[in-house]
Amino acid sequence: MSLNLLQNIQENLGYPPLQKIDPNLQDIATDPTTPNENRLAQAAIPSALLALYKYIKTDEGADAVKRENYSPNWVDLVFADVKEEAVNRIAAYAHYQNNIVEEHLATVLNEAVRLFREQKAVNAEANTDNVEQMIATERNNILPYLPASLNMGELFGDTTVDDKTNKMEGPISSLMHKIESAFSNPK
Repeated sequence: MSLNLLQNIQENLGYPPLQKIDPNLQDIATDPTTPNENRLAQAAIPSALLALYKYIKTDEGADAVKRENYSPNWVDLVFADVKEEAVNRIAAYAHYQNNIVEEHLATVLNEAVRLFREQKAVNAEANTDNVEQMIATERNNILPYLPASLNMGELFGDTTVDDKTNKMEGPISSLMHKIESAFSNPK
């Protein structure tokens, strides 16, 4: 079951609509009048969800999301030792101060965890594999919106994230994404 976290978070939190990344530009088509809040949403939402994706793919991460009253600082937890660099990259991309970027990342992650916990498949009794499976289905919804100039894949040690084929659409690309998802599912 796909939650489409990216779209739900954008709508629930009132962020401007995100644009799919142009595979040729590896960024959104902008002009000098594009508001910085659009760039912040474009960078913060997919980056936070990518970090959550990487974290939930671990048993520890899947268990943390299942614990109903567990509310840690999700930014520290999911970004871990790359938090400072991730915040710096998003701040530079969006032209915002680091503390504001970190606040937005926290808001996005809190909403993502809330949405996960809302699902019947994610509760204290849920199988860890179910939780990992749910986030795995979100990967293909996240990557087409992640600006490659952030180099988040390099930061997380997964260069496939920055690959322009993740931004492509069409029948062949869709088939390849489904095959990739089948092979990248946890365990």
